[in-house]
Amino acid sequence: YNNFGYVVAVERMMGQEVAERAEYLRVIMGELTRVINHLLCIGFMLNDLGAMFTPMIYGFTEREHVLDLFEEASGSRMMVNYMRFGGVARDVSDAWLKRCRQVVERLDRKIDEFSTLLTDNEVLIGRCRGVGAMSWQEMANYAVTGPMIRSAGLKYDIRRVEPYSIYDRFDFEVPTHETGDLYDRYLQRLEEARESIKILRQALDGIPAQGSILAGRKAWNPKVPEGEIYSRVEHPKGELGFYLVSDGGTNPYRYHVRPSSFINLGALEAMSVGHLLADAIVILGTIDITLGEVDR
Repeated sequence: YNNFGYVVAVERMMGQEVAERAEYLRVIMGELTRVINHLLCIGFMLNDLGAMFTPMIYGFTEREHVLDLFEEASGSRMMVNYMRFGGVARDVSDAWLKRCRQVVERLDRKIDEFSTLLTDNEVLIGRCRGVGAMSWQEMANYAVTGPMIRSAGLKYDIRRVEPYSIYDRFDFEVPTHETGDLYDRYLQRLEEARESIKILRQALDGIPAQGSILAGRKAWNPKVPEGEIYSRVEHPKGELGFYLVSDGGTNPYRYHVRPSSFINLGALEAMSVGHLLADAIVILGTIDITLGEVDR
């Protein structure tokens, strides 16, 4: 999804059109990423609560099916470099789309399975209700975005308020919850994964049967017109923004990345005050950071 965000920013500066089929493939890849991100976040959260790896392995099992699709489409499982200016790197076959639909249906069932096993679990409820709670106004003061602020009641999703790609074509809801505590963060990610499944089904139904996957000629190092832009996307962890300044060359004159993990982490102390050390570990887990992004 990081690659998605940067490519969208450059395309906006260039006024670059994107091939229709490629737009659907971008959304499919992005929403598959969102589903496995949220399932793994829930798995790690339960691991932090002492579940000893079982929920985490459930999440990793589903992730492997998605990574198989990524590998076949792009040649890489984890460090996927699939987006291109104006489209995507490679097309996918009808057989790939059929397998993708099967994975989507499997993920839908697994989300239900997660909910059946966890939502009414008394240990989960006892450890998570009221822990780490923060209002959306307080979260906004810390610039927290994504599932975190929506779990506290703010209905704010960049795919809705400032649509990019072709997200304005899809019918999906922006779920919210009330308290922003650990339990609502769990429910939030479960519901967002369900909405991603809805988007995936619509994208698989609507993708053009054939057509170009790259608008114009392949551009590895395009010359971007002089100017500046701030462009953002709804990363699974929150708002991912790119501030770019161009002097008309092939490389940015200046750029700055707004990473959701690093920004959201700033609220950890305020969320943890008054709780136990064991609670603080879980609060950190539910912020859902990637340390590489924080270190950058």
